[in-house]
Amino acid sequence: MATLLKSEKLEVSEEQHIVTVRQAVRRMSVEIKLSLVDQTKIITAASELARNLLIYGGGGEVVLELLREGVRQGVRVHFADEGPGIENIELALRDGYTSGGGMGLGLGGAKRLVNEFDLVSAPGKGTHITITRWK
Repeated sequence: MATLLKSEKLEVSEEQHIVTVRQAVRRMSVEIKLSLVDQTKIITAASELARNLLIYGGGGEVVLELLREGVRQGVRVHFADEGPGIENIELALRDGYTSGGGMGLGLGGAKRLVNEFDLVSAPGKGTHITITRWK
């Protein structure tokens, strides 16, 4: 069971907030001394998910957590919106699928960049995604 060392809550309601999320994830990643590659992976995933939160979910909340589990430390990021939800999660995770004008690498790409990825969504119920990168 992971122990929470630190937590930070951010609102995402405009484009500039995506940058704020990226900066906060970078700060926590540096704090636990993630490698530059691992920092880049979780920052990229968080940036993509924050963008989706704004574009598809109409904005929402991001909670960053610094964790310790035994000898390892990690950064966990929760994304929550009250938007329209995702009708077909399996399809949404498939490379090449897009409900917008993107390249269709968002959710599946974000999933590949982190150690843990959890997505809960249903039409009309919003979307909740949690990602974690461990050191």
